[in-house]
Amino acid sequence: MALTESNMLDLGTKAPDFTLPDTVSDKDVSLSDIRSDKATVVMFLCNHCPYVIHVNPEIVRLAKEYQEKGVSFVAISSNDVSKYPQDGPEEMKKHAAKIGYPFPYLYDESQEVARDYDAACTPDFYVFDGNLRLAYRGRLDASRPNSGIPLTGEDLRAALDAVLAGRPVTKEQFPSAGCNIKWKSY
Repeated sequence: MALTESNMLDLGTKAPDFTLPDTVSDKDVSLSDIRSDKATVVMFLCNHCPYVIHVNPEIVRLAKEYQEKGVSFVAISSNDVSKYPQDGPEEMKKHAAKIGYPFPYLYDESQEVARDYDAACTPDFYVFDGNLRLAYRGRLDASRPNSGIPLTGEDLRAALDAVLAGRPVTKEQFPSAGCNIKWKSY
């Protein structure tokens, strides 16, 4: 597992549109279906990455808390399932139920959505404002597996609090770090 940092898409970028199958509801879900006029969080996750496994409890806590404030959340898995079958749609559905994801968990088979978002790792977090402009991209917080640093979600929480209050998000944003997205070889 090679530690990979996120690419840090330019702030202000308009959220790339998508329509992908949701492994939880078995329906196609588009950005327009899930977007919020307050804030929308797009996360690139997968089932097997130890960095995602580490942050899952805080992702679930944070999503439940901020959904009550009108924030929308969606997770996308873009890994090559021919090499990582544990990240396939059937396993995603089981994983989402086991972890208790309170949001859609979409399967990006073509990997086009990951490329559109310039996603590089799992987990990778993007916060878009009510106009779907990128206000934050980067890490959940400073915690990593075996770091001894507790999970707080403080970086993502601070970004969401700023967006919800109509304040600018700090420009000092730290990349997320985790497993690289498992790209298909063509």
